[in-house]
Amino acid sequence: MTTPSDAAAPPAGRSPRETVLDPRYLRLLLLCVLLGVPVALACFFFVGLQHLLQHWVWTSLPEAAGYARPPWWWPLPALALAGLLLAPVVTRMPGGGGHLPVDGLGGAPVGPKALPGAVLAALAGLPLGVVLGPEAPLMAVGSGLALLAVRRSAPPDPEVRAVLATAGSTAAISTILGGPLVAAVLLIEGAGLAGAKLAALLLPCLLASAAGALVFTGFGDWTGLKIGALSLQDLPPRAGPDAGDFLWGVPVAALIAVLIALGRELGRSTVTWTRRNTASRTVLCATAVGGCLAVYALVTGRSPAEAALSGQAALAQLAAAPHAWSVGALLALVACKGLAWGIALGSLRGGPIFPAVLLGTATAMACSGLPGLGTTPALALGISAAASAVTGLPLAGAVLAVLLLGGDAHDQTPLIVTASVVAFLVARLMRRGRPPEQAGGAR
Repeated sequence: MTTPSDAAAPPAGRSPRETVLDPRYLRLLLLCVLLGVPVALACFFFVGLQHLLQHWVWTSLPEAAGYARPPWWWPLPALALAGLLLAPVVTRMPGGGGHLPVDGLGGAPVGPKALPGAVLAALAGLPLGVVLGPEAPLMAVGSGLALLAVRRSAPPDPEVRAVLATAGSTAAISTILGGPLVAAVLLIEGAGLAGAKLAALLLPCLLASAAGALVFTGFGDWTGLKIGALSLQDLPPRAGPDAGDFLWGVPVAALIAVLIALGRELGRSTVTWTRRNTASRTVLCATAVGGCLAVYALVTGRSPAEAALSGQAALAQLAAAPHAWSVGALLALVACKGLAWGIALGSLRGGPIFPAVLLGTATAMACSGLPGLGTTPALALGISAAASAVTGLPLAGAVLAVLLLGGDAHDQTPLIVTASVVAFLVARLMRRGRPPEQAGGAR
């Protein structure tokens, strides 16, 4: 996430109270609220268009061809087409289609010049089954629009521009995470904010994300369009964790962190490989992702759409009916989607978080048949461990799991926090010795 630790840094010696009561800062807060509205509307139409295209590719088109669901070979032409559409964007357009997802949500804000490439890259890949999420493109939309809004006015202070870009990206990602709370925690933890800096950067982002979430939700209810925010409507029966859940939960959380770390290592290797002959190798990587999805469908006899896309729909299905998936199908999902995710991290465009959450959840649910590990605790620890491992932010991972589980989270909170910390430590241990600029967490 775009969270510069020196953004809007208050003058030395100023207290948080002096910072937030400064008239210039109050005007900045008002500007961030006003920015949250157009950012939310832009994100609404972006996500709505993405879901319409996704439904057409994976539901309407197979039905028109006479298939009740996509056949096993469907991902092969779909992902090859995604690679062909994406190749000129990443090689010719400003910004290269946005940040590489293997770098997490970090990096400089996406400016107005690079915004069209980031949007085109997302719309060219995500609906066709690229195994990545929409969070990074949404953040690009938010920061790009925020900087575009102030470009024609008198050039603001660089620190103010940093705050506006961060507020725009925070407002954008809050729309897909179901509200401003997770986005705010990502901001605080990722930037290591404290004292006056916390007030200076957090308040604009909270206001912008709250305004954006309100507009995003209300506009969706008005139009009736599905926006696909990450949420779990149906959950297994509530059951509090016991000693067995904790005994199994620690090694399962460590296993999830190892799998996420291996996927990122594959992504880094893919980055190195695609630096030469980028266009052709981007197409090859996209086709390889399609091959992984086709293998999943062949091995399990299930729809390849379960392994494709960001994983939001599959996560909801898994939470609602965990026993509809055999252990073999879950392991095949982890293996095939995990391999596809690792390849996509280093070659395609999108966000890394949503697919990682599905991979962690599927891993934990496959282990839920172990004696003493319940279904609901497995779901809770899977979400928390995966989110913590992929972002490098244990508090944000735990908060995301608590919000997704809703009322069921109260009893699971100790296990959620434990799994998040264990996954964070294991992921850090596996990255030990890597240069800081390649660590890849959400900064």
